[in-house]
Amino acid sequence: MHAARGVFSELGYDAATFQAIAIRADLTRPAINHYFSSKRVLWAEVVEQTNRSIVSVGIARAREQTALIDRLATFLSVATQAEAEDRSAAAFLVTSVLESQRHPELSSDEHDPLKNSRAFVSWAVNDAIARSELSTDTDVGHLVEMLVAVVWGMGFYAGFVGDRAELGAVVHKLELLLANKLWQLGG
Repeated sequence: MHAARGVFSELGYDAATFQAIAIRADLTRPAINHYFSSKRVLWAEVVEQTNRSIVSVGIARAREQTALIDRLATFLSVATQAEAEDRSAAAFLVTSVLESQRHPELSSDEHDPLKNSRAFVSWAVNDAIARSELSTDTDVGHLVEMLVAVVWGMGFYAGFVGDRAELGAVVHKLELLLANKLWQLGG
């Protein structure tokens, strides 16, 4: 599964092959075919496993927080720093979103990381409004989409650009920015 996630992340769905995955996993191609009858079946299993171990865990931990900023920061920390030495999880999550746009047949409602993260952010924003953390005239739809874009941008950064140390600092700066603790506007 780890090898498949890495190959899918690096090559995308169309270019990934059982042979490339077998080489990465130090297995034979028939061994992979024994467990997964098709690339689509393997893809679905990698999506499900990654969503379950990262997105679902991030959402669960974030729901333990009370403030919107803390919820978003917790979700980002879990989603972007899972598997400390392995960026393939974050990379795969981003790749899976891209591939679901190219190949809608690869998406499943239950294990769609974009849909699940959008539902979480929507819940968090609506809860922040209900608790008077955000004003009642907040444009929920556009705020949710902006925050989803930030979350997935951070996922891209985590999977393809920054290292673990940089990522922690970037998440912290985002937290400060959202808390309005970076601005020093002059007169």
